[in-house]
Formats: sequence, C-alpha cells, structure tokens
Amino acid sequence: MKIISFLFTILFLASCQNGKKDYQTVEEQNTIASTFDPLEAKKLMETHCYLCHSPTADENQGRIAPPMVAIKAHYIDKSKFSKEEFIAEMKSFVENPSEEKVHLKGAFKRFGLMPKQTFPDGSIEKIAAFMYDYQIEEPTWFKAHWEGHGNENWTQSGKKLEEVDEIKTYADIGLDYALGTKKVLGKNLMEAIQQKGTIEALTFCNHQAIPLTDSMATHFKATIKRVSDKYRNPNNKANAEELNYIAQFKKELAEKKESKPIALEKGDKIQFYYPIETNTMCLQCHGKQIKPEVQRQILKLYPKDLAIGYDESEVRGIWSITFTKKSNE
Repeated sequence: MKIISFLFTILFLASCQNGKKDYQTVEEQNTIASTFDPLEAKKLMETHCYLCHSPTADENQGRIAPPMVAIKAHYIDKSKFSKEEFIAEMKSFVENPSEEKVHLKGAFKRFGLMPKQTFPDGSIEKIAAFMYDYQIEEPTWFKAHWEGHGNENWTQSGKKLEEVDEIKTYADIGLDYALGTKKVLGKNLMEAIQQKGTIEALTFCNHQAIPLTDSMATHFKATIKRVSDKYRNPNNKANAEELNYIAQFKKELAEKKESKPIALEKGDKIQFYYPIETNTMCLQCHGKQIKPEVQRQILKLYPKDLAIGYDESEVRGIWSITFTKKSNE
C-alpha cells in the first residue's frame, strides 16, 4: 500500500529538537501495539473517539460520524489489512486526515472529513490494536446495515474482552460527567454546523450551550462549568485555581502527555478538572483566520470576546465540575 510505505518512510526520519527525538520508529510503534492493556485502550477509545463515533447514536438521526465498528469492518473485515497495516493506516489518517486516505466513501460523503486533532503519544496505536484484537461495541442496527451492503453472514472479528466490575474513582465519575456533557453539546453543535452553517452554530452556542450544560448538571446532580483563560462568555471566566490547572494541562499537551482527570477532595465535595482541546472544527469560530461574516457575528453576540487565535490541539479551557462525595465514603 502506498500510504503504508510512505508512513514507514517518514517514521524513520529524524526530526530533532534540543537533542530529543520527536518521531516514533516502526519498532516502537509495534511494541506499543503488542504490549497494550486492552482495558486502557478501550477507555482511550471511549474518551477520545466516542463523542463523534458513538455506538449508541441512531442510524439516521443525530449521528455525526460512522460508529467505530464501521471503521473496523471497512479496514479489517473487508479490506483484510494485517494488524500492522491497520495500525499504520489508522495512525496516518488520524494524524493527518485527507480525502485521499478515506476508505469509508459513503461516510465521507455524508459527514465530511474528520477534523484533525492530536492524540497523546501511543494512544492511536493502542486504540487500533484493541480494535483489531477485540470485538468492540456495535450499534444494534449495524449488522443488518452492513449485511445489506453485500456482506452476508457478517460477524465482527476479534475476541471478546472479559471485563471486570470496575470500582470507579472520583476522577472516573467526574470524567463520565464531563464526557457525557461534551457528547450532548458536541452532537448538537456539529449538527448545527452541518445543517445550518457556522453562523447558525454561533447562535446555538449563544442560546443553548449554557442551558444544555445546566440540564446535564441537573441530570448528574452536579455543578458543571466550562471555563477558560480566554473566555467568550464572561460567565465562563476561570478563577485563580482553575487558571493554574489550565496552565498545567497546556504544558502536558505541549509535551504530548496524556492529561489525567484531576479530582480534589474538599470536605464533602469533589472538585474535578479536565481539559477542553481544539480541533479543526473549533477553529471556524476560535482560530486565527476566521471568516469576516463569522467574526462579525461573534462580536455581535460577544462584544468582549477573547476566545480566538487558537491553533489545532490547544487547551481552550477546562471542565470544572463539583459534585458531592458518595454517602458511604
């Protein structure tokens, strides 16, 4: 495959800064893929992929990207890639999405090109290895859908993951709240962009973002905020403690480290923090080159806006969530 040959070539090229390599050899990539913890990889997939590639979204309504099992079916079950080829293809596409690399032509036509974003070092390899070796969650409608496209008697490849009952930490609980809220906000925002355009999406954010966040807070019995050092809505201005954690998450992202959820115990309350990162879709309203008509609408809705000038994969703010400790603790 041309893409794989090209990827293997560039992986061997050195790009050094201050004597430290910032590339990954094929041997290192394969080591990551062969030694991954499947439970960790599954969680990485749920954290970084399921906002768009949800296995629970309806087939025809409310879906903004194909489910992960569709990607697996196209690449592995249909294209018959080896594990090494699949990991290389996934890494190449996710790190630099382009129409030339698309395998899911129907999904591309329906949803458009995946936004470019940065994953922590090793995460793509672990997720891809997990998808190859194990069965992943599939929507109830997917088997009939896939068989209806000429793939008779399809059964997902891979072994079943034996999951154990997990005792959730406060950091896990806070992350569930953050990702659950992010899923609702992201789904509605991306639908607005796809169906009505960026300007209408700004109106959605102005009128619906905080009410939707509050509704999720009520659902989770928590206080949920999205705060920033460069806020658009003054209600999202970070306080001193939040600013410290924004700085910490920025440093971790710059170093390509996996940012761990932070859960601080404060009496009978938990204060939770987790970063909000930009991708190419965010840059339509938060980037350095915003269309003039979009910029005018931003200033109309937010006269004191500070939330511009971002590049891809930067920390735009954090989730700041407060909830009560479990009563039995």
